[in-house]
Amino acid sequence: MIRTVFIRLCYVGFISSCLAVIYACGSSDQADYVPKPKGYPRIDIPTAEYVPVEPGHPYQFEVNKIARVLPDTFKRAEPHWIFVYYPTLKATVQLTYKPVQSLDNLRGMLADAYKLTAKHNVKAYSINQQRVQLRNGLSASLITLVGDVPTQFQFVTTDTTRHFLRGALYFDTATANDSLAPVINYVKADMMRMLNTLKWK
Repeated sequence: MIRTVFIRLCYVGFISSCLAVIYACGSSDQADYVPKPKGYPRIDIPTAEYVPVEPGHPYQFEVNKIARVLPDTFKRAEPHWIFVYYPTLKATVQLTYKPVQSLDNLRGMLADAYKLTAKHNVKAYSINQQRVQLRNGLSASLITLVGDVPTQFQFVTTDTTRHFLRGALYFDTATANDSLAPVINYVKADMMRMLNTLKWK
């Protein structure tokens, strides 16, 4: 009989211990744990200062001093195609220039520019296009793409008789566009500066 009582006491003690552990786990601070919100690395945006782009091209405009103007390295690059590269921001504005030879030639270049933009329809939430009058008297088409797309902002400008210029912003990073918003806006402002100070030669 003593053995039976002992076994029962052990059984009750074991059950009590299990319940105590379960209660402790359920009532600990971990029950109130809230996941830390997703954060993004801090991006320091420098103050913009502008200088004229180096001579030797059929166009002239101002670029940010923190950017480096480099020749386009693509195999199909043509003369006067350049990269405006931002080393600290990991951003590049690709500028493609073409001389206008005829009205049909211009139509073909415009069609190609819009085809390149349309390729992003798969990932873009929206593609907004607007025509703007620039301070220098020229006009341009501005294209803003929303979503995780390779290029978030583009422009096309032409005098319709001699010159055609397309600009597109790219990043060499896989960071989500939401976290790049300050940099996108910063470089967009630089691209608008390019357009507003643009002069054809």
